[in-house]
Amino acid sequence: MRHFGHLADDVRSRLFHEQPAAFDRDSDAAVLATALGATLYSPATRPTLARDVRKQTARGVVSMVLCLEDAIADHEVDDAERNLVAQLTELAGQDADAELPLLFVRVRTPEQITDLAARLGPALRLLSGFVVPKFTEDSGLPFLEALTAAEERTGQRLFVMPVLESPELAHLESRRDQLHGIARLLDKHRPRVLAVRLGVTDLCSAYGLRRSPDLTAYDVALVAGVIGDVVNVLGRADGTGHTITGPVWEYFPLQERMFKPQLRRTPFSAATPPADRVRQRLIEHDLDGLIREIELDRANGLLGKTCIHPSHVAAVHALSVVTHEELCDAQDILQRHRGGGGVSRSAYTNKMNEAKPHRAWAERVLLRAEVFGVARAEVSFAELLSACVG
Repeated sequence: MRHFGHLADDVRSRLFHEQPAAFDRDSDAAVLATALGATLYSPATRPTLARDVRKQTARGVVSMVLCLEDAIADHEVDDAERNLVAQLTELAGQDADAELPLLFVRVRTPEQITDLAARLGPALRLLSGFVVPKFTEDSGLPFLEALTAAEERTGQRLFVMPVLESPELAHLESRRDQLHGIARLLDKHRPRVLAVRLGVTDLCSAYGLRRSPDLTAYDVALVAGVIGDVVNVLGRADGTGHTITGPVWEYFPLQERMFKPQLRRTPFSAATPPADRVRQRLIEHDLDGLIREIELDRANGLLGKTCIHPSHVAAVHALSVVTHEELCDAQDILQRHRGGGGVSRSAYTNKMNEAKPHRAWAERVLLRAEVFGVARAEVSFAELLSACVG
């Protein structure tokens, strides 16, 4: 699979200076962690789950979480497990060479990992791993042990993605100890940890908060503090850190398909009915809020994003593409670093590139460039988004 692989060859050629590279479930963990992009969540109760996975693949989704936790009611768990096994078995029985996203199952208990691994049989090959909710130093160990047991029993590489969303992380007095405990635990199981996810909705619930579409997660002081501390402890660029993904954006358009970026820039005519103008502004407003939050995710060291609606995927992926300017800066920085360091004016003559302090940033840019590609110098985010939404 590859990002933007659903676009026609001529469209990709027009948009990209360097095309996104192909990857698969067996690729290096660092590549897969970067490639997650917009991870789309879907309840495991959906009777059309197999068809949904294929449909979203055709729309450019490259990672999905099939949820057995908060996305379903407590009394639905048994039925959801049966449906999940049946739907993945159906998918596995179809064309073995068909392209599918990286698939993960969000579980409730450690026992579900070993139980599902056994029940899935050959269909387990479709899974890249499991998502563990409300992960803490104490609760996380049984899940990691269950993952290890499933790997040993099946001989298949499986990853875990812990979700940090517990009240212990929200509460100031326990956050520090929790983060350092989680860091120690994840370090012991580093080969199995693909990425760390942030559960901002649950963090807000500890204080009865919910952000409006006017605000990003970073406008909520309590959430911003947790994100900063998580990155501080778990996102370091010294070899001890992990990929940390952006929080979910809870709002989606009033209709399934987002308007093209050209429409967002088109003034309303006097003949446009007031109700339509209001509706259009609401859709624009949602997209703008999502874009602001994605940009803040990147600025704060997060990569990729949890998504609950397919309409969010295109924006996450379009903003993940490396710009031509970023590529020039990264290459210049790494070249100078190999030469012993120093400072230079950027190729775009608008900033200072300092080889040693900017090296880690440049390495991350080149990894993102490999996975998401590099846009042509004249291609904007709006053009990338427009191509993705059709």
